[in-house]
Order: sequence, then C-alpha cells, then structure tokens
Amino acid sequence: MTRTTSFSTDPAVLVLEDGSRHPGRAYGARGTTLGEVVFSTGMTGYQETLTDPSYAGQIVLQTAPHIGNTGMNGEDPESRRIWVAGYIVRDPSRVVSNWRADESLDDALVRDGIVGISGVDTRAITRVLRSAGSMRGGVFSGDAAALDAEEQLRIVRDAPAMSGQNLSAAVSVTEVEITPAADGVERLGTLAVLDLGVKRATVLNLAARGFDVHVLPQSVTIEEVRAIDPVAVFYSNGPGDPAASDDHVALLRAVLDDRTPFFGICFGNQLLGRALGFGTYKLPFGHRGINQPVRDKQTGRVEITAQNHGFAVDAPLEGEVESPNGYGRVEVSHIGLNDNVVEGLRALDLPAFSVQYHPEAAAGPHDANYLFDRFADMVRANSRQRVPEVGASGGPEQPEVGQSAPEVGHDELKDKN
Repeated sequence: MTRTTSFSTDPAVLVLEDGSRHPGRAYGARGTTLGEVVFSTGMTGYQETLTDPSYAGQIVLQTAPHIGNTGMNGEDPESRRIWVAGYIVRDPSRVVSNWRADESLDDALVRDGIVGISGVDTRAITRVLRSAGSMRGGVFSGDAAALDAEEQLRIVRDAPAMSGQNLSAAVSVTEVEITPAADGVERLGTLAVLDLGVKRATVLNLAARGFDVHVLPQSVTIEEVRAIDPVAVFYSNGPGDPAASDDHVALLRAVLDDRTPFFGICFGNQLLGRALGFGTYKLPFGHRGINQPVRDKQTGRVEITAQNHGFAVDAPLEGEVESPNGYGRVEVSHIGLNDNVVEGLRALDLPAFSVQYHPEAAAGPHDANYLFDRFADMVRANSRQRVPEVGASGGPEQPEVGQSAPEVGHDELKDKN
C-alpha cells in the first residue's frame, strides 16, 4: 500500500497541569482527551504501543520524530483496539508505504476515537516530563481548542491522577478465551492467565511453550481458577496503580498458598511484590520504550528490554530476605541499570518469579524471550517433585535457563488465537 495522506491544519493544544501550553495541529479524532502524559522512546512499533492495554489512561508522546510511515495493519495489533487516551507526535508521515498496511495511522485514530496532536516540539515536552515527572494533561481540538486557556487548565487539573486508579476492569476480557498449545510441542497443561491487560504476543509465546492458555477475566475468584485445574498461573501486564489492586493481590496469595507455579510480567511483577509483602511506589517518569538495560543477577547477563510501567516494587536489591507475608526467602533477580529499579523477583521456597518488563517484545528486542522457557521448565520441575513447605531449608530446584523453544511473532499461531 502506497498512498499520500493529507492532514488538517485545524488547531489543537496540549495543556499540562503545570500550566504549560503546546499549540499544534489536530491529529486523529477531534475533541478533548485527558490522561497522564508519558513518553515512549521506541523508534519502531507504534502500532504495538497504541494497542498495548498497559497504556490505558495515558496520553503517549512518541520521542521518535517521524511516526506513521508504515500505516496500520490487521496482523500486528497487541489487542482488540487502540488503548491510549491520546497521542502526541511531532511529524506524522504523509505517505503510507508498507505493503502490509490496511489503513493510515490517522484513519485508525479517528476510527477508535483517539484525540491526538501533531506539530509540537516533542523533544521539549519530553525534557519537561524527564525533569518534572509524568503529569496530567489534556489535548483539546475541534471546538474544544477554542476554550479559554484557564478553563482548559482547570479541566486538566480536575482530572484524576494515575496514582490510586484501578484500570484492570476497563481492559480485561469479560469471558474466558482459550488458545490451545501449539502443534508439535510437548503439552504442559492448562495455564490460567489473569488478564490485566494481556498482549496477543504473550499468549502466543505461552502457547508455543506447550500451555493451553486460558485467558481469564480479572474478576475471577480463586475457586474459579482452581476449577480449571491449572498447572500454573500467569499475571499479565496492565495499566493502573498496583496499590489499588487488592483483590488481585489476595487472589495471588491464594495461588501461592496452593504452591501453584507462578510467573508475572510488568504489572504482574508489582502484584507479586505486594503478595510477598513488599510495597510499591510511583516512578518520576517511568520506563517506556524498547531500549531499557537490565541485569539478570543469576546469569550476569545484561539484556535490552521492552518496558512500559510507571510504578515499581520497593524491595532490597541485594541478598536474600524473608517475605514479610511469610512465603519464605525472596531475592531481587533483575536490576534496571539506568536507575537501579527492581526489575524482577524470585521466590526461593516457592515456584514463583516475575519480571518488570515484556519478554515477548513484539516490535522490540528479543533478549528476554528465554523467560518463557524458564517458566515452562519450572512447571515441568514442579510436576516431578513435591514443593517443600515455606520456610524449609531449601526451595525447589531452580531449572537452568532454556532457549530451545522458538520465539513467536504475530504471524505464528494466528489461526489458533
């Protein structure tokens, strides 16, 4: 598909809660949108970013200056729709020139009602957010662009902050969705995936490891989880403040009490931290992009990872500590090299671990894809041995890192999704 798109010169303005105003041009749908303004440093993968449910409630600014040249297609979405609250770009492409494109980015934003703005100095805005931290903001276009500046600022400041928000219900499925294990791989059994904003590539990678993936609504009870007799439980990425997800923490504690193997990513890492008894806190501007360096303490390997989070776990970075909630020994398994943030947790007396990033990394680095193999190996090991009681002298044997399973992209297994 190659075609030229003409963009409107209709005015729009981005208003931040600090009172700064950034005039530009309307992009996508017209109207007013409010949310937490954050920046993403990815040079590629804007379609995956837009359709990542973890961005619900956020107005995303792309630091890459030229966005939209490959258009949008029907194979790469990470979920059923665009989830960002708003979109900020400097220079939208006027030409869609990729053979896989079905529509332009502008058309997709209009279709899903996403209010955006273009023609602003995204570098300057990023520097503001990098110094002052993520903040509430609003994009005003169409009739809303003519509102009085003080009224626009009042609307922004009256909007809820991200802290304290539970957004899981807005992004989760309402009915169970099942993806069978991939053909030709050892079947491991049923995997219960709590959908807090799960991405398609994650489901496909789990199916490729031999799991029959049952994606469950975020409102399920422990009785409903036990009813499907899962060999393991997985908590996905997702939006919102982990401190506002008490029900999900209670569910996870029941999973840990059952000694069911557990793996969590991103939001799931924060919830495992809370279930083990640690706190969480809001980062100044978060980690969003596909170039975040992380050190795996077990192997010493440095991985370049894809991340999208604004909160982190508050746990000691070095040594083994006792879980404040009585789940035995715990260690921080991964550390972010940019700012020494906890990037992973490992329970030493239970079959449970988590990471703060996205190992499937569609449109991103594949350094961490082995974690799906590590999870499958842990489930196999758990099925061969009885997990000792919490507080025993030694935890279950930790499997070696495996890398035999294939990495999975959007084209694989799409008939099974």
